[in-house]
Amino acid sequence: MKLDLPHILIVDDDKRILQLINDYLIKNNFRISTADNALKAREKIENIEFDLIILDIMMPGESGLKLTDTLKKNNFKTPILLLSALGNADDRIKGLEIGANDYLAKPFEPKELLLRMKNLIKKNKYNKQKTKIVKFGPYTFNLKKEILKKNGKIFILTSSEAKLLYILAKNDGKPIIRYNLSKILNIPNTSRALDVQITRLRNKIENNKKFPTYIQTVRGRGYVLKIE
Repeated sequence: MKLDLPHILIVDDDKRILQLINDYLIKNNFRISTADNALKAREKIENIEFDLIILDIMMPGESGLKLTDTLKKNNFKTPILLLSALGNADDRIKGLEIGANDYLAKPFEPKELLLRMKNLIKKNKYNKQKTKIVKFGPYTFNLKKEILKKNGKIFILTSSEAKLLYILAKNDGKPIIRYNLSKILNIPNTSRALDVQITRLRNKIENNKKFPTYIQTVRGRGYVLKIE
């Protein structure tokens, strides 16, 4: 399975619908996770970063509307596309008012679902770029929150490691000289403290410490984070 494919969470208590959407989206080059109730959906959302959530409104227990409302009140940015057999305007308006990004009434044409999904994912990707999410390999680094994720899961860094990665990531793939890096980190340029910091960060994120893929040394210039 390719990890660079968009990852979709489908939440629906109707197993037939769940399977139909799952199979159709896999054929159209998406990674899929599924849940048949809001509780299971919450567990997955807490541990995985999705590109889109397809969420049924009418479910036993916590409804899709209630889950959407809770997520959006907590500043949840992943787009949510609501599904419901109730195709009246009141349901659609209520869903959009609480923060859902789109709405599709059952039954629906799979091609229409696909088009709506692609539009939401494209828009979300653009918004991420505006908030400056830096991607390198399986990692994404949020410059605003200084949060590193690997394959969608939060990757733990110390505050000094996060600060170092922030400086490298903010330089947008261009080398930053040792003197400037040391000055920003408040480390004496003549000491090996900077090398120690670089080594610690590399030890956490690099597979090959001898030949780093991401944090590379630029001879005579300093260091660079190789971003996509």
